[in-house]
Amino acid sequence: MNKIVFIFCFFVTATAYSQDTLPHFSVKSINNKVIISWKNNYGATIATLNIQRSTDSLKNFTSIASMLDPNNKENGYVDAKAPNPNLYYRIFVAFVGGTYIYTKSQRGVVFISKKNIDTTNTFIDSTQIEKPNEVLPKIVTPSGYIASKHIYTSKDNNVIIHLSNAATTSYSIQFFDDKTNILFDIKKITDPYLIIEKVNFKHAGWFYFEIYSNGILFEKHKLYIPKEGKYGIPPNELKKAAN
Repeated sequence: MNKIVFIFCFFVTATAYSQDTLPHFSVKSINNKVIISWKNNYGATIATLNIQRSTDSLKNFTSIASMLDPNNKENGYVDAKAPNPNLYYRIFVAFVGGTYIYTKSQRGVVFISKKNIDTTNTFIDSTQIEKPNEVLPKIVTPSGYIASKHIYTSKDNNVIIHLSNAATTSYSIQFFDDKTNILFDIKKITDPYLIIEKVNFKHAGWFYFEIYSNGILFEKHKLYIPKEGKYGIPPNELKKAAN
């Protein structure tokens, strides 16, 4: 009975996020677990399907799971024992008749869920931080409205944080509502690509953010969260942003 409950819970979780169609697949790191998921458009032609992982994107892959029913229309696997969230994954697919393929390898993105964000945190006042002797980075304040290259909404209206050198630079971020009340902050960012669920922003509309690099303001900007079922910024809101 416990096994049935576990499998059911997994598929509720795994299919709650967008899935790619084989030979493409999705990899997401959520709550210290890595979720690999995919859709199958090959029909009932798959004989074997194995999940493989490696610390390298090209070699040293080992199989960690073999799917009991590889022909399921939607399928997935939870790697609950991954030594770290930065591993590479690929899928080995063998077809009836003897042909086979290896998918391209990919590393998962970290997905920040609502329960992983503490909205009670108070951000450290940046004016109290002893700043190192270095050239201050240019503060980006676009004229009109130009979406940030570092924080923006995805096609499913979740918020993407993209800081390519996060592993070597000390980044922190504050988010504010449209009345400049602080919503939450992320004090330490070590992953170059993060996803924050839109439910963390509580309502549709404009939200502001400040990115700090080594305690120094790096970018101050805003983003728009559309209403449920809507996409993009409404023309009237875009006009306001440009003024």
